[in-house]
Amino acid sequence: GIVLTKLDVLDGIETLKICTGYTLDGRPVDYLPAGLRDQARLVPVYEDIEGWTDSTQGARSWKDLPGAAVKYVRRIEELVGAPVALLSTSPQRDDIIMMRDPFQD
Repeated sequence: GIVLTKLDVLDGIETLKICTGYTLDGRPVDYLPAGLRDQARLVPVYEDIEGWTDSTQGARSWKDLPGAAVKYVRRIEELVGAPVALLSTSPQRDDIIMMRDPFQD
């Protein structure tokens, strides 16, 4: 699993952009080009996803999150191919939602 941090900094953003890939000279690429000049010409491909206006700051339970925040987390899981194990919702150490125990199989 992964740890997804700083969910609260996305509060209030109407539309979130998730980078899902890159193109080079108009063609999709699924690798990082070796040359710095090619890397500089990469253009990100974004997927728009609905944001949320309610605060996630300090949430300590999945049910405390706005529906759009839940959809965002689920989409991140789909894109990276791994579940979110821990989700932080503020700079405070205790403001963590443990989705699954990262130390168990």
